[in-house]
Amino acid sequence: MTCLVPLGTLISVNGDSETEIRSDVTVVGGGPSGAATAYWLAMRGFDVTVVEKKIFPRDKTCGDGLTPRAVVQLEAMGMADFLTTQHRYVGLRAVAFGRSFEIPWPKHPEFPEYGYVSRRSLLDQAVLDRAREAGARVLMHHEALSAETGAGGLAAVLAKNLDTGEVCRLVSKFYVLAEGSNARVSRSLGAVRNPGKPLGLAIRAYHPTTRASEEWIESHLELRDDSGAIIPGYGWIFPAGNGAANVGFGLLSNRSRWRKLNTTRELQRFIDATDGSWTFGDAEFPATGGKLPMGLAISPIAGPNHIMVGDAAASINPFNGEGISYAYETGRLAAGILTQALATGDASMIKAYPEQLRARFGLYYAVGNAFVRLISEPKLMSAGVWSAMRSPALLAPVVTVMANLLPGSSAAQVERIYRLANAARERFSSAG
Repeated sequence: MTCLVPLGTLISVNGDSETEIRSDVTVVGGGPSGAATAYWLAMRGFDVTVVEKKIFPRDKTCGDGLTPRAVVQLEAMGMADFLTTQHRYVGLRAVAFGRSFEIPWPKHPEFPEYGYVSRRSLLDQAVLDRAREAGARVLMHHEALSAETGAGGLAAVLAKNLDTGEVCRLVSKFYVLAEGSNARVSRSLGAVRNPGKPLGLAIRAYHPTTRASEEWIESHLELRDDSGAIIPGYGWIFPAGNGAANVGFGLLSNRSRWRKLNTTRELQRFIDATDGSWTFGDAEFPATGGKLPMGLAISPIAGPNHIMVGDAAASINPFNGEGISYAYETGRLAAGILTQALATGDASMIKAYPEQLRARFGLYYAVGNAFVRLISEPKLMSAGVWSAMRSPALLAPVVTVMANLLPGSSAAQVERIYRLANAARERFSSAG
């Protein structure tokens, strides 16, 4: 057994010279969920080490839209001043079947009636800096290579300094895996995605536009492929201020037909279709894409002394592909549980994490997964969007549900939506 030594000490591990770093918690990944976890633990006085593969600021495929749920989490981390420097918006403009409605964010006892558009290159660095200010140790440009396990769970994470090639051994009481969708360490510990649950694909680029200062983000809900069939997804135009907009295209790939779509081509098709209402200049740089694991499709998400958060736990909202607010929320939830475990010395408290995650999101995500199965059928999606676009009064509650902005006492409403979604799917299946 290797003894623990102070930060920066060189020791011999398997004959090689390595730096061993000891802390209360090691966080693998410095994105939204990892930075949030690190912040909430560090501000409570715990010794936290964050290991991050990239050098910030770095680009990240995302719509950059911060919903009211995300705003609450950022303000709680002391990020209000940063948010005032970002582009503020007040609601969603939905476009489909020749109609366009502007739906303000609903009044809610917990969430504000506004959101922001913030480039992830700026946002993620600001949140990670906030964690560092709170006391977290951040190892930038360090790639997590593998995990050592023992009778008590994770014994260490090995990470390579990509500048020097030196390998460090991170030894902690607890570990948080915030690796995103490409979760190497999580997979090595047996985490597997349920293929029956939704997986999204998204692509986006930044385009200059004279409408960059609009106070509505825009979603196009009637997208069609080259055969004219409705695509299970949507296009977005999120004005980002400073003369540009984030323009993207996302779809569900849980059916083989949609996996074959060329997302780069479909993004250009969407951009071409907006000509007349929007005018875009050439993209600042080539479009980038990525996978979106949704609906808590990963399991197990915790072990004897580790917790998975954010995209690594497939916490993305299956209704709309939003992941940022859920990254912050899962990170904060994980930090709360680890605070108790560290304070009491009782590692078994980690067992509460999956239970609390299901209690908070399980029913809502079950509805979202049922919704995904519905819109995977082009006829059903077309009929549903057409019906919702009949009037703002019909569309507003749909937007509220999809953004997860129902009041906390609305569990009965969510359950009712779940029953109706399943009934509609069963009727469609029997008719087809």
